[in-house]
Amino acid sequence: MAINTDKNSYTVIFAVLMVVVVGSLLAFVASGLKPKIDENERFEKQQNILYAMGVNNNEGEGDVSFIPTTEVEDEFSKYITEQLVLEGSEAVEKENAYLIDVQKELAKIKKGEKAELPLLIGEKDGEKFYIIPMYGKGLWDAIWGYLSVDENMEIKGVYFDHRGETPGLGANIKQRFFMDDFKGESIMDGNTYAGVNVAKGNNDPLNQDKEDNAVDALAGATITGNGVSAMIKESLKLYKPYLQTIRTN
Repeated sequence: MAINTDKNSYTVIFAVLMVVVVGSLLAFVASGLKPKIDENERFEKQQNILYAMGVNNNEGEGDVSFIPTTEVEDEFSKYITEQLVLEGSEAVEKENAYLIDVQKELAKIKKGEKAELPLLIGEKDGEKFYIIPMYGKGLWDAIWGYLSVDENMEIKGVYFDHRGETPGLGANIKQRFFMDDFKGESIMDGNTYAGVNVAKGNNDPLNQDKEDNAVDALAGATITGNGVSAMIKESLKLYKPYLQTIRTN
């Protein structure tokens, strides 16, 4: 018996079957790729953390150059000496603390729930680096990154990234010329954990003043810059109890 393909019921049944078949195929492919996706995400986090403490392949004044994925796991184990989870001023070691989803932990804090705040400690050339993961809001979507400081609360390096900032404007937060300006800045204003403002017209275009708690803003990206400033300040509020225990200046 011939099937009447002109009926509406045939179209509906065919569409449903196609959705089921295609959905099943996509789920199968996604399941098969998940281990590789997880591995790539792990490598990316390791690259970003190392970048914030100055372990990278940058040369001269060129572009951002990460440790290659073929080497990053070994380099991460070499330079990251401790992985901690903070509860107030208390710190407890936790394996793979760097993989904690900071966005989810911040959501718990907003709800008044107990949360795990990861903090990484690295060592390079005999110096200790305290690396703070950060998460915030830009103009269009999420921004995040890592901030490393020493015991004097001087910034040793940063890494920023974004989900949907405007190319050539807010997206430049992940460009080297912007991130390099943070190096050497103090997060302290006297005894206040002031962070660093991304400021318009701070009269320091070469960023020579490292005690002004400010770096030059990106052209045409005021809201994204404000988001970076707020992200740093909010992160320091959360990590302040621990930072006070290590601060020497």
